[in-house]
Amino acid sequence: MESDKKRIIEISDQLQAASSSVRILRNIAWDQEVKDQFFKAKATRLPVVSYDQYDPAAVLAQIKAIRELIDPSIQTHRWAAKIADKVEYSALLLSSRGTSDFYKYSELLYGQPSTPLKNIGHTTLELAQHFETMFDRVKGVDLGAPLEAHFSAEDLADEMKRVVADKFGDMAPEIVMDASLASNALAGRRRVSIRPSAHFTDKDIEQLIHHELFVHVATSLNGHMQPLKILGEGHPGTTKTQEGLAVFAEFITGSIDLDRVRRLSDRVIGIQMAIDGADFMEVYRYFLETIDNPDQSFESAKRVFRGGVVTGGAPFTKDIVYLEGFITVHKFLRDVVRKGKWEYLDLLFAGKLDISDLPALHQLSEMGLINKPIFTPPWIADKRFLLTHLSYASFLYGLGGMK
Repeated sequence: MESDKKRIIEISDQLQAASSSVRILRNIAWDQEVKDQFFKAKATRLPVVSYDQYDPAAVLAQIKAIRELIDPSIQTHRWAAKIADKVEYSALLLSSRGTSDFYKYSELLYGQPSTPLKNIGHTTLELAQHFETMFDRVKGVDLGAPLEAHFSAEDLADEMKRVVADKFGDMAPEIVMDASLASNALAGRRRVSIRPSAHFTDKDIEQLIHHELFVHVATSLNGHMQPLKILGEGHPGTTKTQEGLAVFAEFITGSIDLDRVRRLSDRVIGIQMAIDGADFMEVYRYFLETIDNPDQSFESAKRVFRGGVVTGGAPFTKDIVYLEGFITVHKFLRDVVRKGKWEYLDLLFAGKLDISDLPALHQLSEMGLINKPIFTPPWIADKRFLLTHLSYASFLYGLGGMK
């Protein structure tokens, strides 16, 4: 047993070292000058984007050495092998920025909108289109509370500083401004970055606290404290579950709204447009027609084309994981209730992980290699409403069981 534990710790340490040198979002970000030049040309020309060369050789050599340690007949080793694949694809993705091969690796990492979801049958694109139909039906309907985005980035930063100090104490991440962000906010273990030009509604503030702080920061800190250090790394193999948990957190806390859902579904449709050959200008105009905000339309289109080809055909497909992950997480949690797998609820927050790997991770937990998470969101710390909702949803939908 001790030799098995030492081997999986060694594999985890080497995976963490390899993964930590591959930072996708940082290396596909666009300089502010790209946006400035786009609007200087009155949004009539494709953005001009260039990327530095990236040599994947060192990472590929690390992965090759790791695979020599892996025994595919052992369940916990197969978990590690999946991570090795994702890290390798990530390095190859960065080496192919600005080329058509970028899409090939993006699809391997994140999938594509038209792929049927496992054990569900429907696609993420179908869900996005369903939402679009719903938005058309409620167009012009008074939905109640005003949604003016009258909170500034500084307002969000002040609220986040208060929350992280209260929730994480001495381990609280720094809250900083970053004009290069494609999203309004981005969270990690050490810092949470906010785009200074962004403005927020009261719902946005709630969403970002539950999404970025109580899920992304919490799982980063929990993973960092685990014996298996790879659980602290947010590699693409964890993205679907991480973002799915984060969107589910918005849902279960009542902080999600139609504007948020529309942003998520529009991104899926924008990605499919680019896959089908639409260029940056066509996708930008699609967003502009939808939200009538040039700045946000540029940022949304940038999310689709960053790292890929602005003339179309090779987008960055990461943004399909928000809706896909939400469906996957919600179904999984219903199955947890139906099967009584209560131990999986806390295990989900032990670090950066994929739901499909929970059987292997449960085995690692029983080996003493995964500790109970210290930081969990309020709806996990107090599970009463969660279990009530999931019990009802499990009965209502009656979806297939947990594998």
